[in-house]
Amino acid sequence: MSVEVAVPRQPERLPGISMAGFGQRVPALVDIAMVAHPSVTLLVDLSEGDGLVHDARGRHERGSVVVGLTPGDLRVSGRTAEPVRCLQIRLSPVVAAAVLGASTELVGTVVSLEDVWGRDAGRTEDRLRDATSWDERFTIAADALTRRLDARSPLDPETAAAWYRILTSRGRTRVDSLANEVGWSRKRLWSRFRSQIGLTPKRAAQLVRFDHAAHLLAAGEPPARVAAASGYVDQSHLHREVRAFTGVTPTAVAAAPWLAIDDVAWPTSSPSSSRQVPAR
Repeated sequence: MSVEVAVPRQPERLPGISMAGFGQRVPALVDIAMVAHPSVTLLVDLSEGDGLVHDARGRHERGSVVVGLTPGDLRVSGRTAEPVRCLQIRLSPVVAAAVLGASTELVGTVVSLEDVWGRDAGRTEDRLRDATSWDERFTIAADALTRRLDARSPLDPETAAAWYRILTSRGRTRVDSLANEVGWSRKRLWSRFRSQIGLTPKRAAQLVRFDHAAHLLAAGEPPARVAAASGYVDQSHLHREVRAFTGVTPTAVAAAPWLAIDDVAWPTSSPSSSRQVPAR
């Protein structure tokens, strides 16, 4: 059994937004652990029947959902009598603030897409279900997102700059340095960043650093080497942070099927429209 992964032919169309389509043609039991990612994630469930169940910290949502930053131990499960199809859209926190408005309220949880997006969620989902190809679905989703994007991000430019600096440094920049770079005091940066992103700058850096470490683990690097390469004090420090973000061990993160799909779904070189990924 395999999972079909499709990506847009022109992923750069909307900066800060990544999309991928996932399909499993054979009905089966679905039970996937989703690894924390430095983005707000929209999961549009296009499956037939009752749909998938998303469980984060005891909160259960069925169907299409929005996953906030640091959702904890998040699982997607369900027994499907029909093939599974899901569109995943990842929004940088800067873009999420413009597209969703209430993105800071989503931190640490998962909520129904309709609760966040309103009636447009159902209308967009219907159009996506009627589409006959992933290319068409990506175009529909991009158009819907473009309509929701404001002419300007509601975030302070300094907050946006601080987020991108954290991202490009792989979480290894210090808050004092960030404050100096954007021209704010440490206290102001801490306050504005938390109110607009939903995390403190330190916590955001921890999330980005974890994401880098998780990909190294998935690539087969041993935990001790990953800890050193990612800026952790030692292997125990890495273990504690992986537990804090996912509820599982570094070994389990390395084997997570969703993370293994991740590198295929968002390639760094020339994209392909569709690939097959073995399901674990």
